[in-house]
Amino acid sequence: MSILLATVACNQKTFDSKKALYSYLKNPENGYTQHKFVNGIDYTITYKPTDLMVQQELDTVTKDRIQSLRNKYGNYLYFTLQFSRNGKALLSNAANRQEFGRLVNQLAFGMANKVHLYTEKKDTLNLLDYHYPRLYGMSPSTSMLFVYPREIEQLASDYLVLSIEDFGLQTGDLKFKFDTNKIKKEPKLEF
Repeated sequence: MSILLATVACNQKTFDSKKALYSYLKNPENGYTQHKFVNGIDYTITYKPTDLMVQQELDTVTKDRIQSLRNKYGNYLYFTLQFSRNGKALLSNAANRQEFGRLVNQLAFGMANKVHLYTEKKDTLNLLDYHYPRLYGMSPSTSMLFVYPREIEQLASDYLVLSIEDFGLQTGDLKFKFDTNKIKKEPKLEF
């Protein structure tokens, strides 16, 4: 077990700033971000490493505090979903009040039934939570955070698939495949 951890740690990238880490994550060649453009909707899914969650809560930089937060957030997988139409958030493109209301309701309360994460063997990971910040058109895209349990059995799989059922945007069901080795060797921040 310690040999495996040492091997994984050797291949793990470390960054000295949040900006540098985000730049690395956003490059699709590194395997943490995927894009799809379907029926005028631009979808971007990014795996969000534990250290980004740690960094946003870190108030005092001590080894104990960093380890405590890594333990807290390290039991979960985080995925950010961003989508836009014509370079604007989805709500900015609503044709009328009825469509606006339907989209707000779907995004705020109905995405647990539309976004799924499963293994290559079709074992589904239960969605623990998701967050939809209401920015009311003040952002160029709609952004959401999805949280799943980090389970050893699922990470033994070669890949995980994040699927998004069509929720009225006429894009059909979309699937994004993530290599579990990338997740196991997720990049870290130097604190």
